[in-house]
Amino acid sequence: MSTHRPVRFGYVGCGFVAQNIHIPNFKSLPECDFQAIAEARPELGQQVADYYSIPRVYASHLDIAADPDIEAVGVSGPYALQGAIAEDLLRAGKHVFMEKPMAVSVARAQGIVDAEKASGKRLMVGYMKRYDAGNILLKQHADAWRASGEAGNVVFARNHGFGGNWVYAQDPNVKRFDAPAGTTPPPSPDECPQWLPPQWKDAYLGYLQQWTHNVNLLRFFLDDTAGTARVEDVHLDGDGMTGIVVLDIGGTRAVVESAYNRFHAWEEHTQIYFEGGWLKTAAPPLMQKNAPATVEIYRAAHNAAAPQLLQQFASPQWAYREEAKHFLHGVALNEPFHSSASDTLVDVRLFEEIYQHFLKQRNEL
Repeated sequence: MSTHRPVRFGYVGCGFVAQNIHIPNFKSLPECDFQAIAEARPELGQQVADYYSIPRVYASHLDIAADPDIEAVGVSGPYALQGAIAEDLLRAGKHVFMEKPMAVSVARAQGIVDAEKASGKRLMVGYMKRYDAGNILLKQHADAWRASGEAGNVVFARNHGFGGNWVYAQDPNVKRFDAPAGTTPPPSPDECPQWLPPQWKDAYLGYLQQWTHNVNLLRFFLDDTAGTARVEDVHLDGDGMTGIVVLDIGGTRAVVESAYNRFHAWEEHTQIYFEGGWLKTAAPPLMQKNAPATVEIYRAAHNAAAPQLLQQFASPQWAYREEAKHFLHGVALNEPFHSSASDTLVDVRLFEEIYQHFLKQRNEL
């Protein structure tokens, strides 16, 4: 990509994730001409812009949308607000990179897809697990096994996501800025599905934003490009987050195991079972740089060959930086994104279905 001009870029939001991950990653890449940020808390926005030598500071995403020099914008904000921001930017003619979830309702997600079609611009959602070198390695093995039939059919898949300390291994020496006392971001609109009872909104948002990564990763490994995944069964506790969800992804039963765990690092692994073996990745703590997921490969005994358990290590990369590279590459070369708006619409639909199942079981819907 070094032969192509840098993408003229702006960013909306200067909160924790933006300061710790996205702004420094985009700013560090030669493919990015970082021109402006927008932040509703003006002192915070100016501090971040000064620290990263970003020339222009705006108070609203609408100002970046109106800036003719900017062709692509990153967004990270409150979960129920950033979908509306992304749609505004698309309709203003900007390519958009945004944090997950793309939206908290199918209605808003569909609006974003419609805005893409109307504007001719494109949106990429930051499902960084798809850009993790270890997960990519597992996907390559899974695709090869399916193509050759050497390990038989896929029979089961599971993601165990119990979380832990997601900022484990964060560099304590990196400068961070906080908004002055008494300043807060603008209130988020109520964009939750209309059928969702008000008392369940916080739990729904918490479940969606945390485990949308896990569902999307299973769909990625099982090659659900057609978006046909559906919900088979739901068993969640009274907190609306802890439990098991069973999906059908391309004819394969896939289970999502969810809970919060007071673990010093990060407890998450994903396993794809074939008749003659399995493939497994274990995720690193999210803030641990240059530590991709580890990969295990098990092959059962076959034709007098002994069973084997192998461990593979991908090249040291940080998934968050790789997704930034992928976005800039796709904008510059007009190539498709691996985590597009249309693909992410499937995830938003699945989470509405999960919660509808859950609330019907409780006779609250």
